[in-house]
Amino acid sequence: MATRGNQVGDLRSDARRNRDALVAAATAVFGEQGLQAPLDEIARRAGVGNATLYRRFPTRHSLLAAVFAERLTRLADAIAGALADPDPWNGFTTYVTLMCQLQAADRGLADLLVMNLGEEPEIERLRQRAYRDARTLIEHAQAAGRLRPDFRHEDLVVLLMANAGLVHRTAAHAPGAWRRHLAFVLDGLGVTPATPAPPSEGPAAIARSMREQAAALGCTGR
Repeated sequence: MATRGNQVGDLRSDARRNRDALVAAATAVFGEQGLQAPLDEIARRAGVGNATLYRRFPTRHSLLAAVFAERLTRLADAIAGALADPDPWNGFTTYVTLMCQLQAADRGLADLLVMNLGEEPEIERLRQRAYRDARTLIEHAQAAGRLRPDFRHEDLVVLLMANAGLVHRTAAHAPGAWRRHLAFVLDGLGVTPATPAPPSEGPAAIARSMREQAAALGCTGR
């Protein structure tokens, strides 16, 4: 006859298995379909009911945090590596290429990199760290005279928004199209501009766009 302690242990083991199965399923589904993927599909692939999913992850936001926190940590570490490159332009282009490559490989991450989820503390901490380091990376490349001086941090977000749209639309038939597009973009950023860029829409406007994309998924941002 099972003791109460064994029963509690079994329940905890079941809860861990369910959570792991849901995170694994969500990783696959978000990667294939983007962050708007139906949660019902995630529960089905995990082999659990919708009630179990919502018990473990009450909101889409909490599920996204569980799926992407580790990858955002690795991405933040990649910026630190780019900052350590003795060639600031190489550090900048290597980092931007990595970001675009990750977007091409994972539709969910492609979406996440251009929106602000806001209220999950760990995600917000990583986002703020990445924001600070990316600004420094841009400033170093500009100080070295390799990156056009009118490029702003919000322009990097816009570049990633454009790449996210491109990889979504070409994934099935031209999955490498983003590389050619990025080569043109980087070539235009790495020279003295023949024509000044139009004024930036500003970081506040881009941040609002990022928050609205998160809100469309039922996630709030700050």
